[in-house]
Amino acid sequence: MALLEFENVTLNFGGLTVINDLSFKVEEQEIVSLIGPNGAGKSTVLNILTGLYPPGRGVVRFDGRSLAGLRPHQITALGVARTFQTLRIYLNMSVLENVMTGAFCHTRCGPLATILRLPRWRSEEARVRALAEENLAFFGTRLQGYRHNQPAYSLSYANRRRLEIARAMTTGAKFLMLDEPTAGMNPNESAELTELIGRLRDEGGYTTLLIEHDMSVVGTISDRVIALDHGEKIAEGSYDEVTSDPKVIEAYLGRRGRLNP
Repeated sequence: MALLEFENVTLNFGGLTVINDLSFKVEEQEIVSLIGPNGAGKSTVLNILTGLYPPGRGVVRFDGRSLAGLRPHQITALGVARTFQTLRIYLNMSVLENVMTGAFCHTRCGPLATILRLPRWRSEEARVRALAEENLAFFGTRLQGYRHNQPAYSLSYANRRRLEIARAMTTGAKFLMLDEPTAGMNPNESAELTELIGRLRDEGGYTTLLIEHDMSVVGTISDRVIALDHGEKIAEGSYDEVTSDPKVIEAYLGRRGRLNP
């Protein structure tokens, strides 16, 4: 059984079909990239998967369970987490505090125990802190040591991207959805983050659904590529198969040729 099943999903907004009869699967510990021109429906797929948009038709299953009717925080608690095309971190909080917020969907202490700082709150706080520190260590010197207590606004753009991924990891996720994680990065930064995504699979055991416009990243890291255009799947397969498909070339370039990184 695939970890994620997206079956015959259709989504309409104001009479406009945004996603049309879309089906795909993601296997455990697989990296699948969604590509397509702007407006193809890539981020909308992530919004459906996280419960922001309920599909008008079709079924979405995660680990064999239907996500129908579940709210975003309930889906997160099942092991699904995402990052965003536009960074969403708490700039005035420290690096460590930002990552700790990811674990709060799994905390058990109520408001009273928190306000009174009861022993069970102190114990849980220590557990969450240790988890956050462990996930930050995955990023090496980029987010370790003295950086823990730095405010997030002091980080470089690339490190803010890493911080958002670390927070997603701390939700307890096993399925990560990364929305253009290398956007705005220079080639060296993109290459480093591409390597990190591979390590997340190989060392962390994560399954990843990646939205990315940088074809060098897609070609390097993807086990499989799915191309969308106007909310429909137009190609699926290996990187070479998809990028040489005439429908994909037409969608991107409006002419025949080869879609190169």
